[in-house]
Amino acid sequence: MDALSERNPRVVSAVKLHRAPQRRKTGLFLAEGANSVEAALATERAEELFYSLRAAEREHELVATAAALGVRTTLVAERAAELLGETVTPPGLVAVCRAVDVPLPRVLAAAPRMLAVPVEIADPGNAGTLIRVADAVGADAVVLAGDSVDPHNGKCVRACAGSLFHVPIARERDVDAVLAALRDAGVTVLATTARGEVDLDAADEILAGPVAWLFGNEAHGLDPGIARRADHRIRIPIHGRAESLNLAAAAAICLYAGARVQHRR
Repeated sequence: MDALSERNPRVVSAVKLHRAPQRRKTGLFLAEGANSVEAALATERAEELFYSLRAAEREHELVATAAALGVRTTLVAERAAELLGETVTPPGLVAVCRAVDVPLPRVLAAAPRMLAVPVEIADPGNAGTLIRVADAVGADAVVLAGDSVDPHNGKCVRACAGSLFHVPIARERDVDAVLAALRDAGVTVLATTARGEVDLDAADEILAGPVAWLFGNEAHGLDPGIARRADHRIRIPIHGRAESLNLAAAAAICLYAGARVQHRR
């Protein structure tokens, strides 16, 4: 089998998916590396798998699995593999996948018990970490509210380590619409703020019901106006001398606390 070069039209089209406008136009994105590819195959999201000769030697079973599932498997030259990847040392294993985001009404129709709602999250690494945490604690979905990062961004996909394919992801630019939809669905809205009136350690009764956690932007935190509109404002007790927690750490603590209460019942 001849390896496709970087000039092959299929490779050229796939490389364009590094750009957000092309992802929006096609409804496709790239998932790089064994973890992401394996999850994409398991959830039947992969359309085509590009692999280099070195990747085939290392991940033979994964390539064979893709072929057995009817996914088009394509050997590419090393230069093509480098262009398809975004990391310093590309793994040579990249799947073209169908976009994963779903409409917010579909998420709410499933009667979720716990949602993570980052508001205007900007950093793809943080977004990926939050999605991975949500997957780990068993959250029902992640809702990216406001002007947020594209979850199909390569850095976000890699930070998810496969979790992007496990947790439903909804996107809604209108934060007011998100809050209204949550209320209409009977979900209690919780804002995480440093000066919240409810201590996380004393919030078990609140956390026992369906909840949506609002997390603020990395640089500016949660807008005070949005925080005021939540049903409760929750603060994480800090016993040491740290002034605050970053977004991913705060989300992990809050989501784990919610999961602890809900899985106990």
